[in-house]
Amino acid sequence: MSVDENKINLDLINAKYAASAVRKDQYPEPELEIPEIAFIGRSNVGKSSLLNSLTRHNGLARTSGTPGKTQTLNFYRAMLKQGAAARYELFLVDLPGYGYARTGQAARRQWSKFIEEYLLHSPRLKLICQLIDIRHAPMDSDIATYQWLREADLPVQIIATKADKISRSAQHKQLSIIQKNVGAFSHDLMPYSSEKGLGRDKLLEIISKVVIE
Repeated sequence: MSVDENKINLDLINAKYAASAVRKDQYPEPELEIPEIAFIGRSNVGKSSLLNSLTRHNGLARTSGTPGKTQTLNFYRAMLKQGAAARYELFLVDLPGYGYARTGQAARRQWSKFIEEYLLHSPRLKLICQLIDIRHAPMDSDIATYQWLREADLPVQIIATKADKISRSAQHKQLSIIQKNVGAFSHDLMPYSSEKGLGRDKLLEIISKVVIE
C-alpha cells in the first residue's frame, strides 16, 4: 500500500470520555500501555474544538466561552484506525489552558504543579500538541511554554489554530512569525481549522507515526 493510501485510510473512531484527573492515581487504566497525545495551549485557543474535529465527535470535549474553565486533565479514549483492519488504542489528553486562571495566582500555581507532573512523568506520553492562535503573534506564555517543553526534551508539534479565519497567504506569513518567535523548526508547525477540517489528515498522520511503533 502506498503512503498516500495510508493517509486516506487513517481515522479516529470510537472516541469517548475516560477520566478527569489532577493526580497520578486518577489517571485512567495506568496498568495499560496505551499511548497518550496531549493538547496544551492558552485558554480559548480552540483545544476542545480541535478534539471534537479530530475525532468527528461533536460534544466530546465541551467548548466554552469562559476562559480557564478546564481545570483538570481530561482523558478521552479513542481508536486509531488504519486501513480496513488495523486498530490502535490511544488517549487524547486535554490539558488546562495556560495564561489565565479565573481563581487567581493560587490556582495557576496549583495547575502548574499537576500539569508539570503529568508532562514530565507520564510514561505513556508520546506527543504534545501545543495550540497557538494563527491570527496573532505568540504571547509570552506561548513562547515560555514551548521553550520549557523543549528544554524538558519533550516532543512538540505546534498547531496553529483558527486557520480558516485568515487567507492562505496570511497563513504562511503568520506561521513564519510563530516559528521565528518561539524558535521552532518549520516542520514542527502546521495550520488547523476545526471549522473546515483543514489539517486533520496531516495531524492524524503525525499522530499515527508516534502511536504505531
